[in-house]
Amino acid sequence: MMATNLAWQQTASRMQEFYRLTKPRVVSLIVFTAFIGMFLAVPGAVPLNALIFGTLGIALVAGAAAAVNCLVEQKFDAIMARTRGRPLPRGKVTSPETLFFLALIGGSGLLILHQLVNPLTMWLTLGTFVGYAIIYTIILKPMTPQNIVIGGASGAMPPVLGWAAVTGEVTSDALLLFLIIFAWTPPHFWALALYRKLEYAKVGMPMLPVTHGDKFTRLHVLLYTLILIAVTLMPYATQMSGLIYLIGAVILDAVFLYYAVKIYLDYSDQLARKAFRYSIFYLAALFTVLLVDHYIRF
Repeated sequence: MMATNLAWQQTASRMQEFYRLTKPRVVSLIVFTAFIGMFLAVPGAVPLNALIFGTLGIALVAGAAAAVNCLVEQKFDAIMARTRGRPLPRGKVTSPETLFFLALIGGSGLLILHQLVNPLTMWLTLGTFVGYAIIYTIILKPMTPQNIVIGGASGAMPPVLGWAAVTGEVTSDALLLFLIIFAWTPPHFWALALYRKLEYAKVGMPMLPVTHGDKFTRLHVLLYTLILIAVTLMPYATQMSGLIYLIGAVILDAVFLYYAVKIYLDYSDQLARKAFRYSIFYLAALFTVLLVDHYIRF
């Protein structure tokens, strides 16, 4: 009995390490925005088939993309304090095991999307995977300080994937959701990069604070926040959303702008940490308000 319990504990521990390869915190936000995209795509109830299998397929492929990131950057992860606890740097899983795992879950996710949702969603999700795992992680991230801006396109795709899963098409409203996340990504990640710049410099990662300095980065956090605010007002301007969303967006934007102005005028690492954490809450809250407004209007 004790041997069985020990074997089960070891198996569970191994499964937990593989689960950690998928960066569940990051993937949860990805899946959440895809989930909201599904509901915003229709005035009524989302078809159960698209809701279940679309969410599952997108989550699996997103987890596979995260595992690719862990695999490619394991040497960097071993040096940086924020990432040295990941499974690969700690030797809890091997590179071949990671490769097999990501191929298994990524292939399963694409198969589910193609067979049980629709081919368009599968191809868009595959393109998103390639954009994040290869174009961003392997090519852009070690090459240019604009990696976040350019690579943000793949990170902005989840609500479009959710929309396509339900409707089988991509509309202008779906692209507005894409644009919101695309504009949100730079101030979100540059807030993190500001207080982690020494770690990025240590591994030779050309993040904006490393290549252009703090003041330049702080200015760009502010400028991109202003762009983000303008973009978040577009759903109301195009009548995609109503007054409830507008009020919520203005409140959330005001707090984001407060952090951006403070970062520019009176920077501290503690402030940047707070801004980074708020940016995660901001995106989740903004999409939640969009959903509430959508169903109250319809």
